Amino acid sequence: KVLTTLRNHWKKTTFGVCLLSWGGHWLYGKHCDNLLRRAACQEAQAFGNELIPSTVPLKKATVFLNPAACKGKARNLFEKNAAPILHLSGLDVTVVKTDYEGQAKKLLELMENTDLIIIAGGDGTVQEVITGLLRRADEAVFSKIPIGFIPLGKTCTLSNTLYPESKNQVQHITNATLAILKGETVPLDVLQIKGEKEQPVFAVTGLRWGSYRDAGVKVSKYWYLGPLKTKAAHFFSTFKEWPQKHQGALMYLGPTERPPEEPEEKPARPPLYVRIYRRLRSYWASRPKEIPQEVAPEDWEELKLSTIELSIATRNRQLDLRRTEDFMDICLEADTVSKGQFVNRGSQKMRDPHVCPEGSQCIQASRCILQLPEGTEGSFGIDNEEYEAMPVEVKLLPRKLRFFCDPRMREQMLRAAVQ
Repeated sequence: KVLTTLRNHWKKTTFGVCLLSWGGHWLYGKHCDNLLRRAACQEAQAFGNELIPSTVPLKKATVFLNPAACKGKARNLFEKNAAPILHLSGLDVTVVKTDYEGQAKKLLELMENTDLIIIAGGDGTVQEVITGLLRRADEAVFSKIPIGFIPLGKTCTLSNTLYPESKNQVQHITNATLAILKGETVPLDVLQIKGEKEQPVFAVTGLRWGSYRDAGVKVSKYWYLGPLKTKAAHFFSTFKEWPQKHQGALMYLGPTERPPEEPEEKPARPPLYVRIYRRLRSYWASRPKEIPQEVAPEDWEELKLSTIELSIATRNRQLDLRRTEDFMDICLEADTVSKGQFVNRGSQKMRDPHVCPEGSQCIQASRCILQLPEGTEGSFGIDNEEYEAMPVEVKLLPRKLRFFCDPRMREQMLRAAVQ
């Protein structure tokens, strides 16, 4: 009778089977997520159980959380997956929640001494925090504080460099939080972007100016087209004007030689008699007078621009810990592309915004000045945040900040550098 009933009502039976299958899969996913959280908390508990001397204070960690990231889900993701790990590790955690855009920059000016800075959000939150940090008067001291990044935003470019790739969001967040406790860090370059009037803005990924960026911003407007929304945004942008050219002038300096890395721990101070002996020896030693060397003028190179898109990016995506030169990548894309090529490349740019396609002019520079004609409209994309287009000076600050990373990624970087 049961089989007959199921056969006679096959539509309801099919719907019920699909619903039960989906519900079972959803419950199994929730169970697996809970197992990942439990394993991460047990690993964090081992750090919290370590004994510390009574004279040593607890390490202070200041977390800058952007609750609006990931379409308002960031707060829930942080409290479920990251907060328990941080509290179990024995850190003195202070969570600072931002209420509006740009608040993190102001809060960084008032921040007191801390041992760790943790950014919980996306690319925009990272850009705000490092800008506020490097605008401080005592930035030379605060820039040495290690920074942790918990990827909670829609776009988290740094997570591809610092942590192994993972399709499970819970695992990705817990891995990032545990990496902060393990203490391995890597130095990252920073771009200082300064306009004519405003204070400088700092970025760890790069700057984009052009048609691909402008079309990419409008992709969300075509949400109703589903998987075709990206192509639609780039296709409809070709109706405004074609060919799309961005003109200006670029002056730049070549790469600079990387100085030797300073040791993290300073050697112990020698005894008093040794210091006195060295002073006397240097005082009585006869030295020829040093002839002041003339400083060579900076060799600027100038280039006229006519491009469909300009991008200036750091080398943080392909981090090389053993390279001997410091530079940023400047990509000038040719403006002689067809509409079909524009639509196809637009889809590639959404996956990797700073990819430099064939036929583009690639320049390695340590500093550059971008000059724009008067009345230039449009916007820059600085770490996926929108800024008004204006003449700017971009300067590379090599190895300016240290970010926590997964030990496996650090070993992989060192192995790639040796090969």
